[in-house]
Amino acid sequence: MAIKKVRWGVLSTAKIGLQKVIPAMQKGQYSQVEGIASRDGRVAAQAAASLGIPKSYGSYEELLKDPEIDAVYIPLPNHLHVIWIEKCLMAGKHVLCEKPIGLDTSDVNRLLAICEDYPHLKVMEAFMYRFHPQWIEAKNLVKKGEIGELLTIQSVFSYYNTDPANIRNDPSYGGGGLLDIGCYCISLSRFILDREPDSVSGVVEMDPVFAVDRKASAMMQFGAVTSTFTCATQMAPYQRVHLIGDKGRIEIEIPYNAPPDVPCRVFLEKNKQVKEIHIEIVDQYTLQGDAFSLAVLKNLSVPTSLEDALNNMRVIDAVFKSGKTRSWEAP
Repeated sequence: MAIKKVRWGVLSTAKIGLQKVIPAMQKGQYSQVEGIASRDGRVAAQAAASLGIPKSYGSYEELLKDPEIDAVYIPLPNHLHVIWIEKCLMAGKHVLCEKPIGLDTSDVNRLLAICEDYPHLKVMEAFMYRFHPQWIEAKNLVKKGEIGELLTIQSVFSYYNTDPANIRNDPSYGGGGLLDIGCYCISLSRFILDREPDSVSGVVEMDPVFAVDRKASAMMQFGAVTSTFTCATQMAPYQRVHLIGDKGRIEIEIPYNAPPDVPCRVFLEKNKQVKEIHIEIVDQYTLQGDAFSLAVLKNLSVPTSLEDALNNMRVIDAVFKSGKTRSWEAP
């Protein structure tokens, strides 16, 4: 008997969907991409043809009316996430939405209230990095005490983008570095430590022309553990994570945009020796899609709850607030 798969539809022909997420989900054991929608029917048809997707739609509403679509993946601009999640739920569709799932805490609280009316439908924020085995390995190494007591987490995530036409440089679309990539730096610390920060101190630098945050640095206090990060949209492209304890350290070489076609590396240093741990070749987007699809098929809780998304957004808001008040803020 053929394995049942969740039939997916995609809202928009966004680059991340066409180049990364859709091809990955098409390789999934439990995911089947059935349709893609655009506000321009010709664009949708071209995308469907190039990726071998059976159906295309000239509007998002048309896709949502299709009874043969079970779940929807949303890679729309940030300011449209909550709006279209609600429309998907009203149409009876499960939803996997790109991060950040909302623009701020009030936005996510509104989404949680909406979801209460649809308890039978699954909704998840798409933090794909959590599904990569390199993160599972790193978390296990910390739990096993391989670096002794974890004392601090340090992370950097940056790229260079000064294109005025790019939505990441437009505040009306929810642009800026914290919502785009700083959210990863916050999420990873919460993931590794399995708790929320007590307080946050941040410095936020705004672009004088674009009016979005182009560089943010913050410290999060998790009891005795500190986590510091810098995210930037006008800095040399770079990403790295360090987990440092009293007896050793862990370094994740490509923590977020893990390549789907080569092994990743995690470095464990202790007793003055560095061990290079090779992680199997996987596509984290395939793993994410299948994990969500399996939750739908077996009626399980999604791997990352909306409460987790809310808590992440609370920290983002606290960093922004601290950047203005120049004081420690409680999320």
